[in-house]
Amino acid sequence: MVVGSGIAGLFVATRCARAGLSTLVVTKKNLSDSSTNWAQGGIAAAMSNTDLQAHINDTIEAGCGLSQPEIVEMVVREASERIEDLIASGVQFDSNEDGFDLAMEGGHSSRRILHTKDATGAEIERALIVEARTSPNLELLESHMAIDLILKDKSAEIKGIAGIWILTPNGEVRTISAQAVIIATGGAGHIYRQTTNPSVATGDGIAMAHRAGAEVRDLEFVQFHPTALALPGERPFLITETLRGHGAILMTSGDLQKWKESGGRPSEYSFMLNHDSRGSLATRDIVARAADQEMKKSGENSVWLATSHLEKNVMKERFPTIQSRLEKHGLELGVDALPVAPAAHYMVGGISVDENGLSKQHKPYSNELQYPGLYAIGEAACTGLHGANRLASNSLLEAVVFSHRCAEHVIENVSRNLDDANLPEWRADGLSDLIEHSPLRSDRIALQSTMTDDVGLVKRDARLQRAQRRLELLREEVDRIWRGSLPTQEVIELRNMIHVSRLVTAAALNRKENVGLHHNLDYD
Repeated sequence: MVVGSGIAGLFVATRCARAGLSTLVVTKKNLSDSSTNWAQGGIAAAMSNTDLQAHINDTIEAGCGLSQPEIVEMVVREASERIEDLIASGVQFDSNEDGFDLAMEGGHSSRRILHTKDATGAEIERALIVEARTSPNLELLESHMAIDLILKDKSAEIKGIAGIWILTPNGEVRTISAQAVIIATGGAGHIYRQTTNPSVATGDGIAMAHRAGAEVRDLEFVQFHPTALALPGERPFLITETLRGHGAILMTSGDLQKWKESGGRPSEYSFMLNHDSRGSLATRDIVARAADQEMKKSGENSVWLATSHLEKNVMKERFPTIQSRLEKHGLELGVDALPVAPAAHYMVGGISVDENGLSKQHKPYSNELQYPGLYAIGEAACTGLHGANRLASNSLLEAVVFSHRCAEHVIENVSRNLDDANLPEWRADGLSDLIEHSPLRSDRIALQSTMTDDVGLVKRDARLQRAQRRLELLREEVDRIWRGSLPTQEVIELRNMIHVSRLVTAAALNRKENVGLHHNLDYD
C-alpha cells in the first residue's frame, strides 16, 4: 500500500505494480492534489560528470554541514538515471539547442535545474498519473483517507506492519492488509497560518508513523519559502526561486524608492546585501529570515520583488503560471514589483529512513532497529540529504531517487502472499459515549496561530514552552472528541496536525544551537 499520490507515491507505486506486486494507492483527495503538482521551479540534477562534485558541495553547504555526505553523494550520482526514468514515463522537460534548458536557483553554483517552464511539478504529476491509470496490478483509491497503521504484534519488541485503516468517502472505516506500507503523504504546511502547500498537507503520514512507533528526526527544520505572493485576503501563492535566478531582486519599499531616484543596477539597492554577499540568490533560510527581519523593522506586511528591469515578454513566456495568477490582481512581470513574504513551505525533517526508505523504530521500542514493512519517501521522510536546510529543487530529486530505491527494496523483500487473518477491526473495543461537538475550525485556527507566533521563523524558549502548553490543551480537547466520535476527515486531520506540531515544538526546544532553518534568539 502506498499512502499519497505525489511524485514519490506514484513513482514507487507504478514500479511495484510493474514488477507484479498487487499495489494500492490511497489518497485523501484527487490524485493531483499534491505538493508535487504545485512545484514550480524544477528538479535539480547534475547531468554531466563535471557537475557532480559541485552539486554535492552545494547541497552540503546549504544544509550547514548537517547533511549525511554518503546520502548526498548517492542522490546526486543517481540523479541522471532517474531523470531518464521520468522522461521514459512521459515527462517533457524544456530544452534548447544545447540540450536541457537548465535554470539557476539560490544556493546553486551552476545552472542545473531541469524544468517545464514554471509548472514542472504539474508536468511530472500529469505524466505519472497517466502511467498509474494504465498500470496493471495497481488500484487507485481517491477520496480515501488513511487513519492509522495496524501493527502485527503490539507486544513484540520489534514492530511490524500488518495493514492500515482507511476512511471511505461514505464515512465507513475499512481494514486493509498490507505486507508493506509506504508513507508518501508530503509535509505539514497547514500547521502554520500562511503556507504555499495544498490543503492536503496536514502531516498525516508523519503522525501515523510516529504513533505506531516509528522514529522521527530533524522536525525543527521547517523551511519557509521567502517569496510567496502576499496580497490581502489571498492565500499565499508561490513565486518560484527561479524568478530570482533570472534576475528579480528583493527590496524593501525604501530600497525601491532609492533605486528609482538614483538609477543604477537594482541589485546594488537590495537589503539582501546586508545579510549575504550572494544577495537575492542566498539560500532560503537566509533570505526568509532577512525578509522577516526587514518586515518587522518597517511594520509592513511584505517586501518587494523587483522585476521592472527585466524583459517583459521573456518573463511572461518563461513564467506563464505566475503571470496568469498576477493578472488576476492587475500585476505584470517585467513591469511591477511584487509584494512577497515568507510562508511555510517544506518539512526538512520527518520519518527517519535508511538509504532505501525503510523506516526505523524510535528508542522506547528498540535502538535504531529497522521497522519491517514500513517505508517513507518524499517530504514525509527524513533521509539525511537536506541537513539543516534544503537546497532549492532538491526535493523532487530526493523523491524520485528514494522512490526508485524503495521500489527495488520492496520488490526484493516483500512477500506476494497476504495473510489478513486476525486483523483487528477499527476500534474493536468500541467508542466511549458518543458526544456532540462544535465544528473544529476554531481549534484549527488556534493551532495555526500558536505555531505561527511561537514556533515560526525565529523562536525563543519561553514562547516554545508556551506553545507546548497550548498544544497540550488542544490535544486533550481533540482526544476527547476522537474517543467519543465517529471519524471524519476534519477530526483526523486536526489530530494529526496537533501531533506533528507537538513534535516540531519539542524538537525546536531540544536544539540548543542556531543552524540552518532553526533560529532561536536566546542563542544569538
